[in-house]
Amino acid sequence: MPLVELTDVHKTFPAARGRTPVEAIRGVDLTVEAGEIVGIVGYSGAGKSTLVRLINALETTTSGSVQVDGREITGLKERELREVRLGIGMIFQQFNLFRSRTVWGNVAYPLEVAGVPAQEQNARISDLLHFVGLADKAHSHVEELSGGQKQRVGIARALATNPRLLLADEATSALDPETTQEVLALLRRVNRELGITIVVITHEMDVVRSLAHRVVVMEAGRIVEEGPVVQVLSDPQQPVTRRFVSTIVDDEPDAEALAALHARHAGRFVKLAFRGDEVRQSDVFAVLLEHGVRFELVFGGIEEVQGETFGNLTLALDGDPAAVDAAVDAVRALVPTKELAR
Repeated sequence: MPLVELTDVHKTFPAARGRTPVEAIRGVDLTVEAGEIVGIVGYSGAGKSTLVRLINALETTTSGSVQVDGREITGLKERELREVRLGIGMIFQQFNLFRSRTVWGNVAYPLEVAGVPAQEQNARISDLLHFVGLADKAHSHVEELSGGQKQRVGIARALATNPRLLLADEATSALDPETTQEVLALLRRVNRELGITIVVITHEMDVVRSLAHRVVVMEAGRIVEEGPVVQVLSDPQQPVTRRFVSTIVDDEPDAEALAALHARHAGRFVKLAFRGDEVRQSDVFAVLLEHGVRFELVFGGIEEVQGETFGNLTLALDGDPAAVDAAVDAVRALVPTKELAR
């Protein structure tokens, strides 16, 4: 049974004065299996944050079913929802820490609300602060911490009640690149060592590449594409997905860049798409050399995600036209190949 299952979920917000109702979520079906990390990406207004608020019952559906850990949560009373939320941790973009409390006090808060005995609280807080690397900051106040340290406190607090599910809403958007990678590494440990399922809401495809097993792409309140991260990054199907992927993976030069490249490099341009390790760059280069074709890499690159490689390389091919024709045909038999017109 999936840990989270949404079936034909709709969420419409009532109309403000003089305006029409807002359909934030439109017929979404989504499953999240126990133990996986799912990245939900979309531009502003796509509905991704609303979707998370439906999962933790901070918003109610207009229609459809939301099940968490096998329990239907739509229609539950507030007391029952509090029980469900104890099994769901939440971390936020702006940390949402209590400034009046120390690091220890912030992590203690959900345990106090849950009525955990003081001795058990102390052991749990100590374990968590060691886990996130902040044992030496236990009695520091929030204002004394860096952004990355604040988010570590947020993660420790979210883990306090031993949740099975962790929801991260733009959890790295306020951090610099180096600190972002540290926080993502911590989240990978949370998943790997504690077995906690994670749903990450983000507009940064690099976060998905670094963290998630599976990606869900949202647009205008709908899921438009989903699949394993490597599959979606290497072969995006929808325009919105291709826009996201283009921020981290070079596809092919646009018309302006292509014209500039042609001004600097002679020959015919072809784009080669590499997927996995069955065909290596050296295999393709060997074919070109066998046909007496000179080549130069002018655009693109190769990525590695979760042990699998993929990427796109644009080559400028120069030589006898007949030899180039034969070489392109031979290369096309190895990898997807597209000739780029001037």
